Amino acid sequence: MSPVTRPQIPRAVLLPLLATGLLVGGGCAALGLRHPESAPHPLPTVDRPAPSSRTSARADGSTLTDEQAQAALITQTDLGAPWTATRGAATWRDGLLKTHTTAGECQRLLDALYSDELLGAPARVAIGLDDADTDAQLRYQLGARRPADVDSALAWLRTMPVQCARFTATTDLGLVEDVQVTDAPLPEVGDVRQGLRVTVASTATDGQEFLLTLDVAAVRVGEDAFALTNGGLGDVPNDATQAAVQIGALRLADVRGQGRAQV
Repeated sequence: MSPVTRPQIPRAVLLPLLATGLLVGGGCAALGLRHPESAPHPLPTVDRPAPSSRTSARADGSTLTDEQAQAALITQTDLGAPWTATRGAATWRDGLLKTHTTAGECQRLLDALYSDELLGAPARVAIGLDDADTDAQLRYQLGARRPADVDSALAWLRTMPVQCARFTATTDLGLVEDVQVTDAPLPEVGDVRQGLRVTVASTATDGQEFLLTLDVAAVRVGEDAFALTNGGLGDVPNDATQAAVQIGALRLADVRGQGRAQV
């Protein structure tokens, strides 16, 4: 396998990131998958659910049990090598996704990407996977909202390529970013779905450039829904996104089918 060429992080970004401790040593790519020991945005799991996930579960008997929710998650085995279990939030999340804009609804999109709340609420249960070859990170979550609320969130996501096709954002460190949002095709699975590709680009004063690419997908399958982001520095291959969407929808349907068979 040929070595992966990673985009060079501009000197104007490196200095303030080093000063604030967002970069770590060891010779690895800056803003990659060198996670802090205590990640700032740990993903909820069945054993450590999001704070509101227990109270947000529907009380009409249609919600998945904890065991079903765990069984419905995709795993590193589904995607195969080089995907592995994550060690926490990638450092580029705080460095590049913690941003601000005056472009209307686009701030809501940035906030949803940074907080992993694409379906409008904390996840019921989730998993993170890392691709050490490309420094990509895939974060996959099952929602805990009613189908009508999920459909509203999907309808809002569907407007993003128009409302936020291209806009400017500024990070907490003062870096000005050019953000573009386009539609992204997804496998024909589930009842309602929406895919986006979000790119965040910037050029430092010395002319050096960097690029963050995020594949975004959200799908409702009957009473259930899942969302994912697959992001990294440079051009993120789309095959993992497509596989995760297809496997995730099939697994949800299978878990639901097994539950009905046991009733």
